[in-house]
Amino acid sequence: MLDKALIREHPDVLRASLRRRGQDSGAVDGFLKLDERWRAAVTEIDRLKAERNAISAEFARAKSAGSDDALASLRSRSSELGAQIEKRQREAEAFDHDATELLAGLPNILAEDVPDGLDASANRELRRHGEPPRFSFEPKPHWEIGERLGILDFERGVRLARSRFVVLAGAGARLNRALIDFFLQRNVASGFTEIMPPLLVNRETVEATGHLSKFSDVMFSVEDGALFLSPTSEVQLVNLHRGEILAEDALPKLYTAYTPCFREEAGAAGKDTRGLIRQHQFEKVELVGLSTAAGAREVHERITALAENLLQALELPYRLVLLCAGDTGFASRKTYDLEVWLPGQNAYREISSCSDCGDFQARRAHIRYRPAPKLRPEFAHTQNGSALAVGRTIVAILENYQQADGSVRIPSVLVPFMDGQTHIL
Repeated sequence: MLDKALIREHPDVLRASLRRRGQDSGAVDGFLKLDERWRAAVTEIDRLKAERNAISAEFARAKSAGSDDALASLRSRSSELGAQIEKRQREAEAFDHDATELLAGLPNILAEDVPDGLDASANRELRRHGEPPRFSFEPKPHWEIGERLGILDFERGVRLARSRFVVLAGAGARLNRALIDFFLQRNVASGFTEIMPPLLVNRETVEATGHLSKFSDVMFSVEDGALFLSPTSEVQLVNLHRGEILAEDALPKLYTAYTPCFREEAGAAGKDTRGLIRQHQFEKVELVGLSTAAGAREVHERITALAENLLQALELPYRLVLLCAGDTGFASRKTYDLEVWLPGQNAYREISSCSDCGDFQARRAHIRYRPAPKLRPEFAHTQNGSALAVGRTIVAILENYQQADGSVRIPSVLVPFMDGQTHIL
C-alpha cells in the first residue's frame, strides 16, 4: 500500500513511477479527486459538529430561560444537523473506501536506481560468477536426463493430477530433500529463524503482501476464496507480525521457511511446457526480512548474498541481474534476479528473485516499530528472496553435472546430505 500523504504532497513521484512501469498514470488523478472529496466531507462534518455543539450550549440557556419556542427550534435544528452529519459520514466513508481500493491496485514506487525499460531485455547484468561447463558431447535438457534416469516422471504427474505436475522418484526425491536440508541449514547458520507455516492462508494474509492483486488469477483457492494455497512462503513470513508494533532493537527480524508453493497459472501459454521450470506445484526455501527504513538496503543485500553463496557452494554458474522498471514486481521497489546457467537450454534462467519492498507490504499488514518509547511508531520495511527454488536447482544440477555416460554427478557439498551418494546412475 502506498502512503496517501506522499501522493497528496508529491503526486508526480507516483506518476513517474507508473510511467516507468509502462502503466497509465491516470489513476493518480482519480485518487486525488476522491481524496479531495473525502477531505471536503470531513471538513464539512467537523463544521456541522461544531454547530451542533454550539446548539447544545444554547439549549441549556433556553431551558434555563424557560423558552419553549426556542427549545423546539433548537431541537429541530439539532435533528437536522444530526441527519446531515450522518449523510456526510456515509459519503466520507464511501470516498475513503474508493480511494483506498484504487490505491490498493497501484504498484510500489520504484527505487531511483532501477533501470528504465519495459521488459526483460532492459534488465541490467551486474556480474557473473563461474564458467559454464564444457562438454565433449551435446548436453541434454533436464527432462530427458531425468526421464532416462527414472527420477522425473511427468506422465505419472499428469495421471495423478494434470499437466505441469511431476512425480520425483528414487534419487530425484532424495536430491530434492537434500537440497531443502542444505538450504535450511545454511540459512539458519546465517542468522535466519526457521519457520514451518500453514500452507493455506486467508484473504487478509495474501492481500497484506500484495499477492492477491498480483496473483488473484493464478492462486488455487478453497472455500469459495476464503482460503488460498500459498504461492510463496513470503506471504506467511511477512504476515507473522501483522498488526504488531515491534521494538526497534528487535529488528531486523530474519526468517526462512521451506514450503511447497502453488500457482494456478504457471507462466505464459506455450512457454516452458516441458520440464520443471514452470509447475503448478513447486518447492522453495524462502528468506524474509523485516527491518527499519535505515536497515532495509543492508538486509536486501544480505538476502541476495546468501542466495549467491548457495549457488557458489553448489558450483553452479550464475549471473546477477537488476530488473528494469517494467519487469519489477507489483510489491517491489527494487529486485535482483539470480539466473543460473542451463546448458540444456543454452541460457541463463531465473532461480531466485530478491526484492526490497520498502514499507509497501508493512502498510497493508500494519507492521510497525517504535524508534523509542515515546516516539510515534513507523512502518517497517520488508525484503524477500528465494534461497533457493528447489525444482530449478534440480534442473541446474542435472544439466550442469551431466556426464558422458548418462549419469549425473552430485555436487560435492550435497554428498553428505545424500548419505555419501556421489552419482545418480
